[in-house]
Amino acid sequence: MSRAGEASGATGWVSGPLVGFDLETTGTDVETDRIVTAALVRLEADGTVTAERSWLLDPGVAIPEQASAIHGISTDRARAHGTAPGPAVAEIAGAVAEVLAAGTPLVVMNARYDLSLLDRECRRHGVPSLAERLGRTPAPVVDPLVLDKHVDRYRRGKRALQALCDHYGVRLDDAHNAGADALAAARVARRMGEAYAVVGELAPADLHTLQTRAAAEQSASLQAYLRKTSNPSAFVEPAWPMIPR
Repeated sequence: MSRAGEASGATGWVSGPLVGFDLETTGTDVETDRIVTAALVRLEADGTVTAERSWLLDPGVAIPEQASAIHGISTDRARAHGTAPGPAVAEIAGAVAEVLAAGTPLVVMNARYDLSLLDRECRRHGVPSLAERLGRTPAPVVDPLVLDKHVDRYRRGKRALQALCDHYGVRLDDAHNAGADALAAARVARRMGEAYAVVGELAPADLHTLQTRAAAEQSASLQAYLRKTSNPSAFVEPAWPMIPR
C-alpha cells in the first residue's frame, strides 16, 4: 500500500500521497464494539487512486439493526461472507502499520474512534497493535474532523463527513461504505490543506503534532461548555489520535 520515503514533507503533506482509512462497526463504543468492514485507499498527489484494500468481517457478535441500517451489512451477510475476525484484524493492523511506517499520512475521519477501536480489537484477538508494530504512537495521522475545527473554528453547522464533503466540494456517492468514506476523507483533507496553507505546507510530523494539541484544546472547550450548560461532571476525551487503554 505504501512506498517508503514518498512523504518526506519537504513541500508539505498536501502535495504528496495520502491513504484514507475507515471502519464500519457494530456501534459507537470503542471498548466493546467490533469491526464489520474496513478499507484503505491510496490517493496520489494528482488525485488518482492507485491502491485499494477492503475487508468484510464476521465480527463474532450480532450486528444491531441500527448499525446495519447505516452501513448495510446484516448479521447474516457478515456470517455468510465475512472473514474470521482474528486473522482479519491482524491483516488490517498490519496494512495500516505499513502505511505509517512508510511515513505516508493516514487520513482518518474522527481518528480517535477508528484507531482506538482497532486497538481494542487487536487486544481482543491477541494480535500486535499499531503501537506495538511501529514501536511508537501511530503517526502521521490527518483527521479532517480535528483539522476542520482548527482552521475554521467558528463555522456553524455539522462537521460529519458528508457535511465536510459538501463544504469542501468533494463528492461522496456511497456514504458509510468504508471504501467510499476513506477516499472522501482523503480528498477532503487535501482540499483543506490546499485551502489553508498554514496547515497544508506543514511536514506530516508537524501536522500530527498540531492536531494532537488542537484535539486536546477542542475537547477541553467542549467539556467546559457541557459542564456549564448541562452536565457538571461531563468528560470529553482529550487524547488523539487514539484513546489510551
